[in-house]
Amino acid sequence: MSVKPAPRHFRAIFLSDIHLGTRGCQAEMLLDFLRHHDAETFYLVGDIVDGWRLKRMWYWPQAHNDVVQKLMRKGRKGARIVYTPGNHDEFLRDFLGTHFGGIEVMDEAVHETADGRRYLVIHGDKFDVVAWASWMQATPGIALVWSVSYGEGIIAGRVPGSKQSYAHHRLRAPGDASMRASATTTTAGNNNNNNSSSNDN
Repeated sequence: MSVKPAPRHFRAIFLSDIHLGTRGCQAEMLLDFLRHHDAETFYLVGDIVDGWRLKRMWYWPQAHNDVVQKLMRKGRKGARIVYTPGNHDEFLRDFLGTHFGGIEVMDEAVHETADGRRYLVIHGDKFDVVAWASWMQATPGIALVWSVSYGEGIIAGRVPGSKQSYAHHRLRAPGDASMRASATTTTAGNNNNNNSSSNDN
């Protein structure tokens, strides 16, 4: 009779962007990982549940429920479970400072390593910004949305006095040799003349 090996134990395990509630979620793989790994603290660093997708279409198979139950079971056995919501599970930000099923919901956390170093634990959407350059401020309706965490941005706006809108996307950080941009122009509310164009530079 074979004996199952004991789970590997760590001071902390960080899980992020699981997206429970979507068909692309690898819940079975995560369950296998959780069966073979334990920690004093589990940090759930945002987008564990995809509330955006669940609002559009409910998808919650048994494996996704098993992940939640597994984490709560680890909490009952003594592990600390810290959940810092992201943008896809931002509805949990209404419950900051509360506990449910042994899980602490926090806006951010600080993890201290064995050698005393301290790290901020936070989901990357906190660093997504809407930045306005001076030339944008002089042009009505133009905004640059830049994600520091993903290193990409979108320039979007509306042509003043018209129904045309446009977007430049997939902008990379300055100096990045892979910088690419594409633009799309559409005219809304006109079924007879609905134009679109795209350019790769």
